[in-house]
Amino acid sequence: MSVAVVGLGYVGLPLSLQFARSGVAILGLDIDKAKVDALNQGRSYIKHISAEAVADMVKAGRFSASTDVNRVKEVGAVIICVPTPLNKNREPDISFIIKTGEAIAPHLKKGTLVVLESTTYPGTTDEDLRGVLEAGSGLKAGVDFHLAFSPEREDPGNPDSKVATIPKVVGGYTPACLERAQALYSRAIKTIVPVSSCRAAEATKLLENTFRSINIALVNELKVVYSAMGIDVWEVIDAAKTKPFGFMAFYPGPGLGGHCIPIDPFYLTWKAREYGQHTRFIELAGEVNTAMPEYAVHRVAEALNAGRKAVNGSRILVIGLAYKPNVDDDRESPSYVLMDMLKQQGAQVAYYDPYVPVIKPTREHPHWAGTRSVTWNRATIEGFDLVLVATNHASVNYEELAEWAGCIVDTRNAMARIKTPPGRVWKA
Repeated sequence: MSVAVVGLGYVGLPLSLQFARSGVAILGLDIDKAKVDALNQGRSYIKHISAEAVADMVKAGRFSASTDVNRVKEVGAVIICVPTPLNKNREPDISFIIKTGEAIAPHLKKGTLVVLESTTYPGTTDEDLRGVLEAGSGLKAGVDFHLAFSPEREDPGNPDSKVATIPKVVGGYTPACLERAQALYSRAIKTIVPVSSCRAAEATKLLENTFRSINIALVNELKVVYSAMGIDVWEVIDAAKTKPFGFMAFYPGPGLGGHCIPIDPFYLTWKAREYGQHTRFIELAGEVNTAMPEYAVHRVAEALNAGRKAVNGSRILVIGLAYKPNVDDDRESPSYVLMDMLKQQGAQVAYYDPYVPVIKPTREHPHWAGTRSVTWNRATIEGFDLVLVATNHASVNYEELAEWAGCIVDTRNAMARIKTPPGRVWKA
């Protein structure tokens, strides 16, 4: 079987390469011609995916990329890996899924398997996507073509996270759809976890990320409470995680980032309202996490005030634009919110991130597009009134930072093991 993967981003590209390594012929489809050209030339645009990995599969003839959606008619399965953001009202935006469905529908043939991997609310696959596929193709799901949902489980930047070894949850529109989807994924992934329906698979993904969101909110709230008590929450977490049962360590930060955790719980809360259900616990966690950038900026103001300076007019450097350490993924990064808030208060804001040398255009923060990372050297760092550590990249030399920066606000405990003069480092 040959397979088309629609959307060659942080989910679609690694999945494509894993299938290709397993001997499956992959056609990667994306509307971005620059990405398509890069891949066909054996180049990668994602930091943790090597150019060699791409080039090997291209040379082997098992992977090629295209912008031509008409080529869906050449394959036996289509896997959809497109974005599912929130709109300006913080409501689910499944327009990318719908547009993809509309684009591929005319080219579906009998027996084709369509799998959605994009994180979304229960009912998207068997209602929304099914509707556009059936309307555009004249075929019936579960009869003429197969339909399934299998949530992505990517963990960018984690060297122990491999597509082949992460168990794959799969739910089908019918038992036959499930069987077909299991057969496909078993070609490339070791463990398949079948569930009863597309909706159960969609709900599984939302549970996974809502669980994380709520527990991060807990430690974020405790960070503020313990700080008022003069207690270091990081020390407390390190002590608590020595318990061999009943505890899982989560860590605070300046806000949530990435495509999943800041977004997925809102998909669930939105869908729950359709059924007259209220998700108070989830919404409260969202409020706590959303307030964290404001707390970090408050700590910045306190640190500057201690040196008889104001935020207005100060030169502030934000370290880390990516939403997590050691990746180039800046989707939903709280660093953008921090930079916006500081700039609105009159600060001169710059950033340093070795993984994001230039800010690319984004839907949420287009005004930062084209901004470049500063150069890492003593003269540059000493020129800032304050340095705000928003992402703790391992490649950053924190000993040099401690030596060069006059004032540091650390939201990630990056400076914990670095000796610094009293009052130099503020935790946030």
